[in-house]
Amino acid sequence: MLAVPDRDGQPGAPMKPRWHVITVLLLGAVAAMARAAPEADPWPRWQAHDPDAAASIDHGAWTRWLERHRRPGPDGVARVDYGGVSTGDRERLQGYIDRLAGVAISGYRRPEQLAFWINLYNASTVEVVLEHYPVDSIRDIDISPGWFSNGPWGRELVEVEGIALSLDDIEHRILRPIWDDPRIHYAVNCAAIGCPDLQPVAFTADNAERLLERGARAYVNDPRGAAIVDGELVVSSIYHWFRADFGDSARGVVAHLRRYAGDDLAARLAGRDGYDDHRYDWTLNDVP
Repeated sequence: MLAVPDRDGQPGAPMKPRWHVITVLLLGAVAAMARAAPEADPWPRWQAHDPDAAASIDHGAWTRWLERHRRPGPDGVARVDYGGVSTGDRERLQGYIDRLAGVAISGYRRPEQLAFWINLYNASTVEVVLEHYPVDSIRDIDISPGWFSNGPWGRELVEVEGIALSLDDIEHRILRPIWDDPRIHYAVNCAAIGCPDLQPVAFTADNAERLLERGARAYVNDPRGAAIVDGELVVSSIYHWFRADFGDSARGVVAHLRRYAGDDLAARLAGRDGYDDHRYDWTLNDVP
């Protein structure tokens, strides 16, 4: 190990090998990325909408697909029977995605746009899992660009109005910043057990508010959302990663939980102004 001279030219502290420095930097970068979550970064291109538009988008094909392959598990977690998807149903799913990709969505009113983007995100997530199935976790689908890619979220998967979009673009540059509604997290499904359930029907302009409320109440009152473990409040990592969407503080997260908590959880939250820990299960939401 080399010694670095001090200002007087005398031997100083030993200099660590370059490989050691590089390793430390790489580990630090990986740790920082693990802690970070994408910020809501609005993409002005997708702000356009027509409040007077009367046209609607038919999402019946997605509802029918969900009816065939979404399965409520014995643990209450909604799962997808990826292994049971036939070639024909795979083609029908891709056809639905292709049809959405051909919609000039900028010319629709906001409620139609909300349903469009949520359904496109969820259908595209299922499709990318099917493309790489079998996998134990969606994080094993390392197709995102960059050295530290983890999962498919950074890969451009679909084109809308001639613009290539990734799942990250849809969630963090369109849905979260434009609608500024924390319930978006209960609508988009990342194909993991720890994620809020994939809804049994497609989102539409007419049912979106009802599904957002139902999704929020179901997840908050499920142990995946919040639970008391050995006297401590343990919440989903979603509330930790995206705390900015839930009041930007631990106190804000608990206030959000109280808004949707049933009687049992509300009693357990009494007197608490923050959470003690967070957790998340990245296991694929596959039918066992």
